[in-house]
Amino acid sequence: MAAGDGVELDFAKGGGLIPAIIQDAETGEVLTLFYMDEEALRRTRESREVWRYSRSEGRMMRKGDTSGNVLHVESIAADCDGDALVVRVHPVGPACHTGQRTCFHNPLDLG
Repeated sequence: MAAGDGVELDFAKGGGLIPAIIQDAETGEVLTLFYMDEEALRRTRESREVWRYSRSEGRMMRKGDTSGNVLHVESIAADCDGDALVVRVHPVGPACHTGQRTCFHNPLDLG
């Protein structure tokens, strides 16, 4: 699938899935990491709301279907190899299913 500017997305490397870093468009904060298959990416582009492939449930889901915490898409960029995405969003509510603003709220000890 062409991403634009000649970059061809490579879903094959990840077994049909591409990691998508979800980033707050206003603050730059990384909110979460989702995986997208071609259908999730197509729906995300069409609806301008984040769709993801849930590896644990084995199905596609729209972020916010159960929580109401929708992620409105501002832009999507592919990396140079076409095997990862950055999706810049305007979140409505917390991104994490635990109720935290970001899924990355568990700091690790560097020692």
